[in-house]
Amino acid sequence: MQPRRVAVLGGGPGGLYAARLLKLADPSCEVVVHEQGEPDTTFGFGVGLAAGTQRKLEAADPDTLRDLVAAGLRHDMTMQVGPHTTRVRNDRLIGIARTELLAVLQRHAEKAGVVLEFGTRVTAGELDADVVVAADGVSSATRENGPFGGRIEVGRGLYLWCGTDFALDDAVFAPVETEHGVFVTHAYPYSGGRSTFLVETDEETWRRAGFDASTQATKFDASDETSLRYLREVFAEQLRGHALIGNRTRWLRFRTVCCDRWSAGNTVLLGDAAHTAHFSIGSGTKLAMEDAIGLVEALRAEPDRDAAFARYEAVRRPAVERLQELARRSQLWWESFPARLHLPVERLMVAYMSRAGNVPLDRFAQTSPDVVGAALEQYAGEPADVAPEGITSWVLDHPPARHRAADLVPLRAALDDPWSAAGDALVAQARGTAGVRLTGPPDRPALLTRLDLAERIGLEAGVPTAVEGPAALRDDLAAGLVSGRTDRVVLTDVQETP
Repeated sequence: MQPRRVAVLGGGPGGLYAARLLKLADPSCEVVVHEQGEPDTTFGFGVGLAAGTQRKLEAADPDTLRDLVAAGLRHDMTMQVGPHTTRVRNDRLIGIARTELLAVLQRHAEKAGVVLEFGTRVTAGELDADVVVAADGVSSATRENGPFGGRIEVGRGLYLWCGTDFALDDAVFAPVETEHGVFVTHAYPYSGGRSTFLVETDEETWRRAGFDASTQATKFDASDETSLRYLREVFAEQLRGHALIGNRTRWLRFRTVCCDRWSAGNTVLLGDAAHTAHFSIGSGTKLAMEDAIGLVEALRAEPDRDAAFARYEAVRRPAVERLQELARRSQLWWESFPARLHLPVERLMVAYMSRAGNVPLDRFAQTSPDVVGAALEQYAGEPADVAPEGITSWVLDHPPARHRAADLVPLRAALDDPWSAAGDALVAQARGTAGVRLTGPPDRPALLTRLDLAERIGLEAGVPTAVEGPAALRDDLAAGLVSGRTDRVVLTDVQETP
């Protein structure tokens, strides 16, 4: 399809990138971006671009990626728990200021011939265009007022975004215990000598610290200065004497957006308007810019608008839903993070890397052999002189991983969220037993959930746990053992050692 006129609602990364790619694909097409804000007004701090996203941007538009990379800052990743620190290489990740990201995308859009209109609020129905790309964000009026079947699920934990006026050496994950509870920061450097500083906590800690009151007292266009002052003291070591900077900073609960359909008539949703994924593993910028690539490819490949929209959704939805599921697991892990602070920092790093099931032990060991080696030794109580490809077998062969699990009380687990009411009931059943052996469906999502439930039971009920799973998923079972999610495993299609 070759649309004559395209209107883009929203001048964020996804909208700007879609506009540029549309104009590059067909210079004769009239492409206009409508952004209700002003060109140099943005909210937020840094944005991360992972290696996979960079590869896709390179294939779609190398000129834009070149400028993004030049404006960004590469960094590794560090986890700090009290006096203990461990570090992993991740220097293909780029942090870039959101202001600079938008400036680059605006410049390249205009260079391609896109018209940018700022400071006016319009709706999809007011626009005379063959295609309307609704990239109007997580609070999309287009989605909310259209037949897209939008749904929003709100997370349990609370978080706030802020920044600081110096560049950290690495991305830092650091929990700090206070008199009110645990706060954890995910902070990372970006260009311009600044860092993003994201802080998370649970609702009980948030209330004990009085932040329910400070949140209520903070105006919509202001920052919660009470929280910023408090958190400056909590993270004094990481901040090195610097202050925290707010930008409409307030405590929020993450909103996961899903839609039954991504298009209706001449309008198609893109980015956060169609879907979101928790920031601990997903990136709204990543998803939106990859959506833009997919949408333009579909428009070029199909003869008419409906077929193009259907192709766009058919191609992008599986990738988005996969990332949303990974992000859901990561979100649940972070919302229960304080319970894991008893783990040595290397085992905690393995737990972090394997929390969503997308980083197997052997692959992590290839890039961070010292971290994984230390975690294996802490798990087994002896040195682990083993090549990455042999780690799973080594873990499963070490007692008590597969010993005497048959003596434990069988408990069937068939649930999606180990921290739900159904999870509460299973924890209650486990209390007072000699230990439980968790059974359930043999598919991978169910096994990963059993491992998380086993961890919760072990921590809250204080009893040993074993998790059943097929030999085909032995890598996940081994990661669960080293991460402290379970004490033992049972391979259901392998004869168990008596």
